Amino acid sequence: MVLLLQQWQPADGGLARPDVAEHLGQWLSAVDAVRFNGALRSIESLSAQAIPPGQAVDLRSMEEACHGLRAELDALIVPRSPPARAVRGRMASVPADAIDPQSEADFAPHGQRYLGLQKQMETRLGAARAQMRQWLAKGSPALRQLAVLDGVLEQMLGAREQRLWALLPTCLEGRWVHWRGLHARQLEASGQEDAPRGWRQPGGWLFAFEQDVRALWMAEVQLRLQPVMGLLDAARNENR
Repeated sequence: MVLLLQQWQPADGGLARPDVAEHLGQWLSAVDAVRFNGALRSIESLSAQAIPPGQAVDLRSMEEACHGLRAELDALIVPRSPPARAVRGRMASVPADAIDPQSEADFAPHGQRYLGLQKQMETRLGAARAQMRQWLAKGSPALRQLAVLDGVLEQMLGAREQRLWALLPTCLEGRWVHWRGLHARQLEASGQEDAPRGWRQPGGWLFAFEQDVRALWMAEVQLRLQPVMGLLDAARNENR
């Protein structure tokens, strides 16, 4: 994600950036710090609690859930299918046209679609992360502590994270402007007429833009899966 966005953004002149700890410190207020300290004290007490006999982490179910989740999220970002089209009379023998490229010539529908996909991702990730914590809660004291800590962090940082994820369509809008502008300049230089039906074909500006959309989505999926995959890795380490 970081590399992709760096490629899309103009150079910043080498401005110094604060480190991760400094950035994260800006996310939490004094009230958050007090609440977090209380949560840590509560989490520490879990190590002294006995584990019910016969309980173990279902590592296989956790792995299957993660693989299924990744496949489901990857499948969300698929090319838009042609809309259903009513036909009349002799037109019934004419195949339905693909999506009218002129209707795609504005960024708004692309931005709205990406936001809609993000909402679907958030729903699936939230449910999966909660399920992973439930599995860990049946494990060792260390895993139970981790499950509680993950729940606290998700609650404290989730709102800020959502505001940042919602900014990604703005990055896509910059790519849309880039490819549309490049297409216009090429037409002007060549003196050719525009051919909207070719926009979505390989080499077309809309085709290139949709590749950027897919690249951003895959990077976002990879990044947002990290908490879930981290819980799985902890269970694997415990199992070893």
